[in-house]
Amino acid sequence: MSGLLALLDDVAGIAKVAAASVDDVAAQAAKAGAKAAGAVIDDAAVTPKYVHGFAAARELPIIWRIAKGSFKNKLLYLLPAGLLLSQFAPWLIPLLLMLGGAYLCFEGAEKIYHVLWPHHPHEVFPEDKPGDPAHLEEEKAAGAIKTDFILSAEIMTIALAEIPPSNLWMEAATLAVVGIGITVVVYGSVALIVKADDVGLYLAENGRLSPTRALGRGIVRAMPWLMKLLSTVGTAAMLWVGGSIIIHGLGELGWHGPYDWIHHIAVQVADAAKQAHGFVEWAVTAAFDGVFGLLLGFALIPLATKVIVPLWEKMTGKKPADAH
Repeated sequence: MSGLLALLDDVAGIAKVAAASVDDVAAQAAKAGAKAAGAVIDDAAVTPKYVHGFAAARELPIIWRIAKGSFKNKLLYLLPAGLLLSQFAPWLIPLLLMLGGAYLCFEGAEKIYHVLWPHHPHEVFPEDKPGDPAHLEEEKAAGAIKTDFILSAEIMTIALAEIPPSNLWMEAATLAVVGIGITVVVYGSVALIVKADDVGLYLAENGRLSPTRALGRGIVRAMPWLMKLLSTVGTAAMLWVGGSIIIHGLGELGWHGPYDWIHHIAVQVADAAKQAHGFVEWAVTAAFDGVFGLLLGFALIPLATKVIVPLWEKMTGKKPADAH
C-alpha cells in the first residue's frame, strides 16, 4: 500500500512539473508573440490582396492553401533553423533580428512614401493578367507563401530572441506554439475579413428584419474602411516594432545612446503626466521608436531601389515583383 501511495505521489509530482512546463510555454509564447505584432499585423493586411479578383467560392480554399504553406514555413523550415541558431550560433540572432527590424522599417516607410508620392508606383502586386484561372490561383498562392516565408522568418526570429535561456525542448515547444498560434490568428482573421462583405451582402438582401438588413448594409460599407484601418495600423506597428528592434540591437552592440535618450525623455513625460505613468512612458517610447523606424526606412529606400533590386535582377533575371 505504501508503495502504491509513493507511486501516486510521484505521478502527481510529474503532473505538476508538466503543468508548470505547459504554463511556462504558454506564457513565453504569449510574450514572444506580442513582440512580433508588427509583422503579424502586416501579414494579416497583405494576405487579402492575394484573393482579390477570384470567385467568392475560391477565396477560402486559397486562404487555406496559403495557411498550410505558412504552417510548413514555420514548423518545417524556420523552427529547426531557429533551434540550430540558438544552440550553435546564438550570436547571430541579434544580427538577424536587426536585419528583420530594418526590413520592417523599410516596408513601413515604403508604404508611406507611395502614399505621399503616388506617381512613383511600386508594383509589388501586379495587376491580374488574363489566363487560366487554375494557373493564376497556383501563381498567387505560391507568391503568397513566399511572402509569408519572409514575414514568418521575422516573427520566428523575434520570438526566438524573446525566449529566456532554457532547454532545447522548451524552446522548440514555445516556438511551435508561437508559430501555430500566430498562423491560426492571422489566417483566421483573413478569412473573416475576406468573407465579411459576403455575409453583409447576404444579410442586406435576405434579412427578414429591417435591422438585420441595415446591419448587412453597414458591414458592406464598413469593410473598405476596415481594410484601410488595418493597413494603417499595420504600417505604424511595423515602424514601431522595427525601430524598437534596431534601437535595442544597437544597445546590445554597445551603442546605448539612442535607447538611453528615448528612455530619459519617456520617463520625464510620464512623470509630468502624473497619471497612467506606465502607459504614457510606453506611448512616448513607441512614438520615438516609430519615428526612428520611419527615418531609417526612408534612408533604406534608395539602398533597396538603387543597389539591392539591380543586384537581384542580375542574379535571378527577374524583377522582385515577378517573384510573386
